[in-house]
Amino acid sequence: MKFGINFFPVVDPDAKTATDYYDESLGLVELAEELGFEHAQTVEHYFSPYGGYSPDPVTFLTAAAARTSRIRIATGAVIAAFTHPVKLAGKLAMLDHLSHGRLDAGFGRGFLPDEFAAFGIPIHESRARFAETVEAVRRLWTEENVVWDGEFHQFGPVTMLPRPYQAPHPPIFVASATSPESCAASGSAGHHLQVVPSVTSRETLQDNISRYRAAWRDAGHAGSPRIQIKYTAYLSENRAEALEAGETYERNYIEKMAGAIASWASTRSDQYPGYESFVDKVGAYDFAASLRDNKVLAGTPDDVTEQIATIAEWFGDDLCVSLQFNPGAMPIAQSRKAMHLFGEHVMPAFSGSRVLEGAR
Repeated sequence: MKFGINFFPVVDPDAKTATDYYDESLGLVELAEELGFEHAQTVEHYFSPYGGYSPDPVTFLTAAAARTSRIRIATGAVIAAFTHPVKLAGKLAMLDHLSHGRLDAGFGRGFLPDEFAAFGIPIHESRARFAETVEAVRRLWTEENVVWDGEFHQFGPVTMLPRPYQAPHPPIFVASATSPESCAASGSAGHHLQVVPSVTSRETLQDNISRYRAAWRDAGHAGSPRIQIKYTAYLSENRAEALEAGETYERNYIEKMAGAIASWASTRSDQYPGYESFVDKVGAYDFAASLRDNKVLAGTPDDVTEQIATIAEWFGDDLCVSLQFNPGAMPIAQSRKAMHLFGEHVMPAFSGSRVLEGAR
């Protein structure tokens, strides 16, 4: 079992400036490398305090690559529909070189109607645009004189420079929230997977991961699929202190998310079945229930170790658990303390791909 860190800035300028957020987050990337975390990743979002400090993951990850030498850097994820595939292939290939082959390239469909509207892209085209862009980027990375005549983009013949550092290309991850079809398609294509357990039930996520693994196996791909699963994490030697932080910053997360998804109250798309109920689901959020269901990690190092052992039983012990330690405007000292506790007390309870007996 492996562990990484992720950044999702649920913060507004009144609470923390962008400069402070970036400086603090890059410091956490350096600390993550020191503590032995496997990767650092960030999202792509726009405009609102729900992720809006991260409009370009590549820019942040380039700075992270310059400060580190071992830790992998991951887009988690770039929104495929919002960038021309030639531009996206070039940006990511350049980052792969700047990091000396440490890039994991995660692609997502996006799900916020206001973002699609701002880019002038119909949200009902998201699935088709995603599939076309990911395949076009893959071909640009691996082929010469590429001619592309797609539904949304036409170009060529072109040969991309630079070609990626990693051969034949950086590992491709697909971010999936609730769609079993997307998970199965990712496995069939030989792509890796990024999932978020907070937005779906345990049973649904177990089924999606099972379908993904089966599709990978049935397609006969070499090697093993990589699955990143994302959580927020609050740790302290004092359980009450950790739970107080968890409730405070998870509530902030929900409040910021509520504003960002408000347009789903009046938006309908067959590409996103059931998303119109997001507003009601967010409004009904309960921290205690989320903690009980292991959708958020919080407590002492022993508490969190037990949670992760349970997660491994549910979803498999070959996961890479990606943790957010600085949600909202959390003081940086608190984030660094939580990372130290996790790296020094929780990670040693897990070795390789097997959960140690002492973790159970």
